[in-house]
Amino acid sequence: MTSDATTKQHTKHAKLGRPALGTFARTELAILGTPCGNIKKLAYELTQRLSAEATVAYVDADHKGEDTVETIPALSAGASMVFTDKITFNRFDLSRPLNDYQWKPLFTDYDLVLVNGNHFTAQVQIAVVDPKKPLEKKLDRLTDVQLLLLKDTDTVPDYLQTHLGEKLSGIPMYHFDETDRIADWVQAYVRQQAAPLLGLVLTGGQSTRMGRDKATLAYHGKPQREYASDLLAKYCEEVYWSVNAEQAAELNGQTQPYITDSFLGLGPLGGILSAFRQRPDAAWLVLACDLPLLSEKSLDALVAGRNRSKMATAFLDSDGRFPEPLVSIWEPRAYPVLLQFLAMGHSCPRKALINSDIALLNAPDVQELTNVNDPATMQAVSAQLNE
Repeated sequence: MTSDATTKQHTKHAKLGRPALGTFARTELAILGTPCGNIKKLAYELTQRLSAEATVAYVDADHKGEDTVETIPALSAGASMVFTDKITFNRFDLSRPLNDYQWKPLFTDYDLVLVNGNHFTAQVQIAVVDPKKPLEKKLDRLTDVQLLLLKDTDTVPDYLQTHLGEKLSGIPMYHFDETDRIADWVQAYVRQQAAPLLGLVLTGGQSTRMGRDKATLAYHGKPQREYASDLLAKYCEEVYWSVNAEQAAELNGQTQPYITDSFLGLGPLGGILSAFRQRPDAAWLVLACDLPLLSEKSLDALVAGRNRSKMATAFLDSDGRFPEPLVSIWEPRAYPVLLQFLAMGHSCPRKALINSDIALLNAPDVQELTNVNDPATMQAVSAQLNE
């Protein structure tokens, strides 16, 4: 029999950090309240103006009679999906419907998803007050209006004032044709949604070649994991140690924030995935614990070069050949990508960087990327630091 205490502690599902996604993506704006042609025109203008800084996706429905209906012969023949290389772009056509668990991964690479709100919902809305298409019957879609646009009118109707209540006074209001002001607002909104930067010091390795825990070696008068944490504190809202179960037991009761590996046997990838599992909406500045030559000079360059529109920002390694995954910034969009690589049997974070859209930087001093993995290198680096 099971005791009451055991029953109360039992949970049906694993406790996972769940990313804050809307209908399609983290950052999405539905435009609604005016004919679809106006929405499409505004969405295209915003996309063009934002394209230099942000990656934008657009979601719409097919409008009957708007375009010539194209027959896909392979679908007509019974294929479930067709991929076409259109030279300047790629296209997938599917005969089966997609649910939100299937389409959300398709939007993870985008900084902003603009949505035709006449057909789809999104977690944040731009409401257009247009006498030609009143919003009175769509108030249930106006759950978080952040911008009001007036078209062919200068007043907000009573029903919308009532629906928005006290919030109305804090909502910016522009005319629909003020495209520059609208684009500036959307650009600022996208920037506000940037993921917080957290620090992760990877300390959970076995240190087999060194013969003792590399994280506790003191090159700068303190354990290396503490030195790395102090470096990261300048740039990150919080800094965590990535630890194995044995290290976690030793840290139990201490104030040092840490994340215990929950993806086991995967080396550094396990530490990165474990961090994303706990905080999936954060960007992680990852440092290996065996980089005693690393200084603020390198981290200044890495943070200054951060590109939030990429999966990650990384230096070329000390050989100048490949991205260095263990002095890098991983954006939230990296989490599903790393899981996908793992599902395909790859546990190397460098392989994920090589085969993804990343910002690749030249390190100001490649010597600072030197990994110290064995006693001989440790002695040489210690002597260099003491010169």
